[in-house]
Amino acid sequence: MSETEELREFAVNLQQDVIARADAAEEGSLRTTAFTEHMIQHLIDASEIDDGTVCDFEGRGMRCSGWYLSEDSDRLDLFLSVPRLDGLASTVPKAEIETAFRRLSAFLAKALDGLHKGMEEALDRYDMCRSIYDARTELSHVRLFVITDGVATVDHIDNENIEGVEVSSQLWDLRRLFRAVSSGANREPIRIEFASLGGEPPRCIVASPPDSGYRCLLTMLPGNALVEMYRQYGPRLLERNVRSFLQLRGKVNQGIRKTIIEEPQMFLAFNNGLSVTASGLTLEDHGDGTATLLSAEDFQIVNGGQTTGSIFRAWRKDKIKADLLQVPIKITEILSDGDVEEIAPRISQSANNQNKVNMADFSSNHPFHRRMEELSRSIWAPPAAGMQRQSRWFYERARGQYHDALAQNRTEGERRAWERIHPRNQLVTKTDLAKYEHTWSQLPHIVSRGGQKCYLDFMDVLEKRGAFEPDETWFKRCIARAILFRQAEKIVSRQKFGGYRANIVTYSLAWLSHHTAKRVDLDAIWGSQKLSDPLAAFIETLSHQAHEHITNPPGGQNVTEWAKKESCWDRFREHSIAIPAEIEAELISREKAQHSPSAHVFEDQTSADEAAQMERVAEVPAQTWFDLAAWAKDTQTLQPWQRSLSFSLGKLASSGRRPTRKQAMHGEKIFEEARSLGFRG
Repeated sequence: MSETEELREFAVNLQQDVIARADAAEEGSLRTTAFTEHMIQHLIDASEIDDGTVCDFEGRGMRCSGWYLSEDSDRLDLFLSVPRLDGLASTVPKAEIETAFRRLSAFLAKALDGLHKGMEEALDRYDMCRSIYDARTELSHVRLFVITDGVATVDHIDNENIEGVEVSSQLWDLRRLFRAVSSGANREPIRIEFASLGGEPPRCIVASPPDSGYRCLLTMLPGNALVEMYRQYGPRLLERNVRSFLQLRGKVNQGIRKTIIEEPQMFLAFNNGLSVTASGLTLEDHGDGTATLLSAEDFQIVNGGQTTGSIFRAWRKDKIKADLLQVPIKITEILSDGDVEEIAPRISQSANNQNKVNMADFSSNHPFHRRMEELSRSIWAPPAAGMQRQSRWFYERARGQYHDALAQNRTEGERRAWERIHPRNQLVTKTDLAKYEHTWSQLPHIVSRGGQKCYLDFMDVLEKRGAFEPDETWFKRCIARAILFRQAEKIVSRQKFGGYRANIVTYSLAWLSHHTAKRVDLDAIWGSQKLSDPLAAFIETLSHQAHEHITNPPGGQNVTEWAKKESCWDRFREHSIAIPAEIEAELISREKAQHSPSAHVFEDQTSADEAAQMERVAEVPAQTWFDLAAWAKDTQTLQPWQRSLSFSLGKLASSGRRPTRKQAMHGEKIFEEARSLGFRG
């Protein structure tokens, strides 16, 4: 198949994805919004951006479709959509692209100048413009993204400077997006030419362990070389790092900054440096175990994001001389027989001892996601009302799986038949799942922080939960929560609130989860594949309460930031809203909710092994736990929390109650440790 034919097929898939997204939200007339949402997600998956929020604005000579501001207000991304949605991979004229960049640039200039001052405060565009205005003294770099599903003919767009802020332009057309998606890497690799960073290319010590699939180079780089890399590529340097730069909030980052500013000559002694992976190095071998590093392909900092970001910020904000810093670097070149996706995460996990690392961040292959994928390929959903045909909910563990599976059907008829079984509006991604589960876990403030932060927090919870394997019942109830969330989105869209739909939905459903003690009948939702009329009507009522609460933050603070705060949820959770009798009648009993396995989110589910452990701990007599707590206090052999838990387990046993899963897990370890230390109870 030629590239032209592949582009057209890709354009059709993109068109259908957007239509399905728009129809699912009951916003068929606002496909531009759905297009922007879809393209932002592609840019996130391509590691071009951290996140993004859709927000449409149009004024005289100005347009903007969405935005993202980094937590430290240092970097701003603005998006403008130029959709075709014709599935034809048609050409977008150069003049149209240039006009789009001019309008986006004009919007930026006006926003920096106080555009929000003439807007209604309850609108999301006010929030966007005010946030940009408030960040005007902190911004160092703005990226303007023009995104289109047409094929552009623009080769070069000059960067500019607006009120002292460096502004770069990024054009993402159909061809660039297709190449990013179809490359397998799902991103554009970074190539570093070391001579272009200023100074001489670094000389390195080279080691090549036999049969390892890699070779290592040890060297040092001056701080100004890292500054230039970060200036050019920003967070893209950190795609395989386990987290983004932590914005100087932790003690580690503050310590790095203090050393950079006050004792730059000590930086080499105090800092562990960077661990880097690359898939292709150009070397000048000196024959003595050393070589000069000329260039590196697919250059990625897998450990040292804090160091890199801190140096760049100190150079940008504190005007330090970065060339005074010497930074130790270990570069691991993944050779042709090595697996970069396997080796890079393990390097990061092993090398990182500055901040806590969770391997959940490298999670497409996590057993939880693999099991969800298996279940989604085998479980049939009941037919919707008035229909006879059953379908499946397709769980996309890795980006692009849906389209890959669709493409395996060769004829148009086969593809249509496959899509009838796996409709696009029943596609669930990992970030979707995190949003649904965290909402039901009553964490709407986490959901409001954006898809990526919500997903990472979800995976962190999953890791802390320990071994968990979804079963068929859990999968069905998980999809029921997806149906609940998606139909709530439709309900909120119909209210025409003028923005903040995502926040309103998650807060409304979190309130429902809390005040019903998670007793909504998820089995009934799965069985009918829709909400009951009384439940839909009550969600509409809740949405008005949530909108009123979210858009009236105390102290006139930013609405978006207010929705991200736990205090916002704490206050809304206490709202007294009468639950209609029709809803009460639909709820399952408290006894059924408490004893039904797989009833709720995964932290509530107990495996067979965990149930056996709970039984063993429950069989320990109450007096034994009390004696253990007293013995530990007298001998000072256990930690205070262990003594406290031992006493609590004794109280549970004396009242005939069973310990929780976590209490049992810790209790058994405490008992074993006490025995090993001499306890004879």
